[in-house]
Amino acid sequence: MKSTVWFASSRARSPGESTEMKVRRLFEAADFASCIHERDRTAIKLHFGEQGNDSYISPVYVRQVVEKIKAAGALPFVTDTNTLYLGSRSNAVDHITTAVHHGFDYAVVGAPVIIADGLCGKNVAHVAIDKKHFKTVTIAGDIMAADSMIVMTHFKGHEVAGFGGALKNLAMGCAPPQGKRAQHQAKPFSIRDHCTWCGKCVEVCPKSAITLVGEKSSIDKNLCIGCFECMTVCPSHAIDIDWETEIPLFTERLIEYAYGAVLGKAGKVGYISFLTRITPDCDCVPWSDASIVPDIGILASKDPVAIDAAACDLVNQQQGFAESFLARHRHPGEDKFAGMRPNTDGPRQLRYAEELGMGTRDYELVQL
Repeated sequence: MKSTVWFASSRARSPGESTEMKVRRLFEAADFASCIHERDRTAIKLHFGEQGNDSYISPVYVRQVVEKIKAAGALPFVTDTNTLYLGSRSNAVDHITTAVHHGFDYAVVGAPVIIADGLCGKNVAHVAIDKKHFKTVTIAGDIMAADSMIVMTHFKGHEVAGFGGALKNLAMGCAPPQGKRAQHQAKPFSIRDHCTWCGKCVEVCPKSAITLVGEKSSIDKNLCIGCFECMTVCPSHAIDIDWETEIPLFTERLIEYAYGAVLGKAGKVGYISFLTRITPDCDCVPWSDASIVPDIGILASKDPVAIDAAACDLVNQQQGFAESFLARHRHPGEDKFAGMRPNTDGPRQLRYAEELGMGTRDYELVQL
C-alpha cells in the first residue's frame, strides 16, 4: 500500500502561498493533529545548525508548527541532541546558546529549547530493539519521554550517509554522543601521499587522536571515535575509510537507531522535510556551501521512508548546478548524491528501513 507524501512547491505568487502558509497547510493536509493528544509533551525534532552554518530551517517556519501543536492543546518544545565532535553544540550550554543565536528563542518560535540528552549527553534511555547490529540502542532521554513528535528536516547531502533526511534526523539526531559513537564505529585512515601537513584534521579531532608525524598526519585508532570530522575538513582528501566494508554496516546501524528513536510512538510522529538550500553537507559543518540543485519545496508525511524516498526522487529529477560541489550526474534523472560522493549508498537507508517495517518506498506524491 502506498504512503501519501504531501508536497508544496517553492513557487509563490500570492500571500496565501507564503512558506509560512505552506507549512501550516502541510500540517493540516497530513493530519498531524491526529498524532497529538491534549497535554502531550510534543518534541519538535530539528537541527539548530552549527555556528557558521546558515542553511538550517528558519525558526519562523518552526513557529508555524509550534502554533499548530498548541492549537491541538499540546505542549511543544524544540529539541536536538549534543554532538559527538567538538564544536558549538557539544554540550547543552553551548548548544542552547547557538540555537538562540540562530533565532531559536522563545520570542521567535514560541516554545522552549530543550537539549534532549541533557547538559553533557548523559540523559539517556536504553531501548531494546533486538535487530541485526544492536539488541539495545541508546536514545536521548527527553526524546523517549516525549508523548509525540514532529520531525522537521533540512534535506541535504552527507559525507558518509549519502544524504541526510528524516531517517538520519531520527538516528543521529535523537542519539546522545554515546549512541552516535555506536552508529559510526568506522575508523578513518590517513593517505600519507596526499597529506599536505596543514593540520586541519588535528584542530577538529575531539579526542586528540590525530598527530602530525614526519610532516604527515597519523591517526591513533585506539583513540579515534569515528566522527569523520577530519574527513570533512581535509582539503586534500588525505583521510579516507574502507567504503566497501564500512558503508553498508554504518548505514544499517544508522537505520536501527532510527527504528529505536520512534519505538513506542506508533501513530504519534509526523515528518516535514524542507527541500531548500540543498547543500552537499550536513548542517553540522560550520559553513554552508552553494546548493547543488534549485529549491524544490516542502514535503510532509507520516511515513519517514516514503518522505525520504520522495525527497531523493525530487532532487534527482532536477538539473544540477554546474558551479557547485556536484562533480557529475548533473542531468535530470541522475543520482545527485552519488554524483557528489560515488562511494556512498544513500538508497540503502530506504531499503533497510523498509525491511525493518518503518515504512514503504512506494509513495503517492500529492501536491497542495
